[in-house]
Amino acid sequence: MPFQTVSVIGLGYIGLPTAAVIASRGIDVIGVDVVKEAVETINAGKIHIVEPDLDIVVRSVVTTGKLRATTQAEPADVFMVAVPTPFKQAADANHSPDLSYIESAAKMIAPVLAKGNLVILESTSPVGTTEKLAGWLKSARPDLSFPQDKGDLADIKVAHCPERVLPGHVLQELVSNDRVIGGMSSACSQLATQLYQKFVRGECIVTSARTAEMAKLTENSFRDVNIAFANELSVICDKLKINVWELIRLANRHPRVNILNPGPGVGGHCIAVDPWFIVDSCPEEAKMIKQARLINDDKPHYVVNQIIRAADEFKRPVIACLGLAFKADIDDLRESPALNIVEDLVDKGFAEILAVEPNIKKLPESLSKTGLQLTSLDDALDKANVIVVLVDHKQFKATDRTKFATKVVIDTRGII
Repeated sequence: MPFQTVSVIGLGYIGLPTAAVIASRGIDVIGVDVVKEAVETINAGKIHIVEPDLDIVVRSVVTTGKLRATTQAEPADVFMVAVPTPFKQAADANHSPDLSYIESAAKMIAPVLAKGNLVILESTSPVGTTEKLAGWLKSARPDLSFPQDKGDLADIKVAHCPERVLPGHVLQELVSNDRVIGGMSSACSQLATQLYQKFVRGECIVTSARTAEMAKLTENSFRDVNIAFANELSVICDKLKINVWELIRLANRHPRVNILNPGPGVGGHCIAVDPWFIVDSCPEEAKMIKQARLINDDKPHYVVNQIIRAADEFKRPVIACLGLAFKADIDDLRESPALNIVEDLVDKGFAEILAVEPNIKKLPESLSKTGLQLTSLDDALDKANVIVVLVDHKQFKATDRTKFATKVVIDTRGII
């Protein structure tokens, strides 16, 4: 099937790079987002997120007319859904997934669906979500047939293909990584594979929709469990007065040992979220996955207590928190343990807090409403008596180590 027009629903950290890469292959792409400011920014050939080289690609495909953004769904050959899947309630012990964004995307595209269309869910989702998406589409368009009823003969083909990219390397990994494609029928998988083969150099591996959904959750749960081991090890080493970074370097000299690095917790809309989807689906069975989540979710509280003890040395503690993003050299604050730590410190009100984040221009509302302002790295190092390294941004790594010499330093990333 010739794919003349592809519509990408959701122009965030995954949707916009995906839309830009597909457009760079000469396919007309319609990007859809409910945020008017994001749409206007993209149509001006600019970007509203931080991702290396993405601005160059977006400017190019917008200039050539291959990519345009809108707030309303329009007819297309393919609809790729890349919207968030957050939790329903922060206080929910099992962190139940909120699928309302996917349901809203289904209601948005349903009126413009036509026979022969392909709908791909890229959003990381609990097992069974692709089937729910197909059900929502069927309810909105009873005049069309869907694979849950007609299989290969369905008017609309539906598949799940989870993204598997690393922020900061998205453009490269969108092309080079293997893709797992889970169609709701053989014909759905075949058609989705044809699309991905137009811009993916990695292998396209076909499976069922449910297995594709579980594959992404499994990948991130595997990493979460391993990070939990490193984080627990770091707490043990603190108690035993052992340098955890040296210990890990030594242990990793074993040919079959590869311990990951500890940190202040786990963030981002993947590793910090996806394992809970498995726990929500199988709460009695997912014991180790849940325990790893609890260990990693507890680490920010441990770091805050470290900071409080360090600040007790000073009559007027001034604490510089280096980094708010969930990982190095990006602007993404989603589920960021660094952000949670700073929010907690501000809320406790026992010290002056200086927030340093070179990748954003303004603080999120949770901090700005408290009167806190962004501080430059130089000013923070000059004013603070306690330095807390929360993110290993390149600017922090490049800092002259002598500037830390007279400070009390809590280094959660091992860069000092």
